[in-house]
Amino acid sequence: MTTTTTNPPSRSPLLVPGALIGAAVAFVVALIAAIWTNNEEGLSIWAAIVLGVVEGLTEYLPVSSTGHLLVTNEILGIGQTPEAETSLEAYAICIQAGAILAVLVVYQARIRQMIDGILGRSDEGRHVLIAVIGAFIPTAIIGLALKDVVRDRLFGPTPIAFAWLVGGIIILVLVRTRVLERGGAALNQITARQAVLIGIGQAIALWPGVSRSLVTIIIGVLVGLSLAAAVEFSFLLGLVTLSAATVLTAYSDGELLVSTFGVVTPLVGLVVAFVSAVISVRWMVSWLQRKGLAIFGYYRIVIGIVAFAAIGAGWL
Repeated sequence: MTTTTTNPPSRSPLLVPGALIGAAVAFVVALIAAIWTNNEEGLSIWAAIVLGVVEGLTEYLPVSSTGHLLVTNEILGIGQTPEAETSLEAYAICIQAGAILAVLVVYQARIRQMIDGILGRSDEGRHVLIAVIGAFIPTAIIGLALKDVVRDRLFGPTPIAFAWLVGGIIILVLVRTRVLERGGAALNQITARQAVLIGIGQAIALWPGVSRSLVTIIIGVLVGLSLAAAVEFSFLLGLVTLSAATVLTAYSDGELLVSTFGVVTPLVGLVVAFVSAVISVRWMVSWLQRKGLAIFGYYRIVIGIVAFAAIGAGWL
C-alpha cells in the first residue's frame, strides 16, 4: 500500500480592482432588475442570478450564506406566499450544488486522494476521509433534531443581524489576540477527537447568520489545526454537509420546486452559484495567506449594523 501526498490547490492571485468593481456593478444591475421584474409568486431569471451570486460568493466565506440569502429574499420581495416560501427555501438549498461543484474543482487533487483512500491506494486520503465523515455525523444528528426549532425561531432578520454582529466581534477578538496565528497540525494529522469537535461545532451554524465556514475554521484552529488545515477541512466538510442537505431537500421538495419555478430558472442560479463559488474559494485562500480573517470581522459588524438599522426603519 502506498501513501500519496497531495499538494494544496493552486492559489490564484487576488482579483484586480477593476474586475471587482465590474462584478459589483453587474450585481447591482442584476439586483435592480430582479426587484423590478419579480413578484411574490415567481422567480425571475434576474432573481435567480442574484441568488446564485449571493450563494456562490458567501457559502464558503465566514459571513453566512443562509443569512445573506434570507435577507436577499426579503429585499427582492419573493417567497411571500406559503407555496413560494417553501419552494424558495428548497431552491436556496438546491443551488448549493453549484458551491459543491466548485469545491470539487478547486480541491480536485484532494478529492482524488480521498477516493484513492477508499480504494486502498492512499493512507492519507483514507485518514482525511474518515475525519470528514466523523465530523459530519454529529452535525447530521443535531441538525435533524433541531431543524424545525431553528426554522421556527431563528429564520428572521433580527436573529440573523445579531449573529452577524456577534460573529464579527468574535473574529476581531481572535485576530487581536493572535489566536488564529498560532501554529497547528497539518490536515493529514487530524485526529478523531478534533474532527468530532469540529462537527459538533458546525451545528451552531444552524443559526442563520452564524456561518458554517466561520465556526468550523475557528474551532479547527482552537482544537489544534493550523489555519490552512482548518480552512481546507472546512471546505471538505462543507462538501459532504451541503451534499447531504441538497439531496435531502431535492427528494422532499424537488417536485414542488420544479412546479413553482420550472427547470431553467433554478439551473441558471446553480450555474451562477458554481462560477461565483470558484472565484470566492480561490480568493479566500489567497486572501487568508496574505491578510487573515480581520476583513470578514469588519464586514460582519457593518452588515449587522446596517441590518439592524433596516429592521428599525421597517425595511426588513
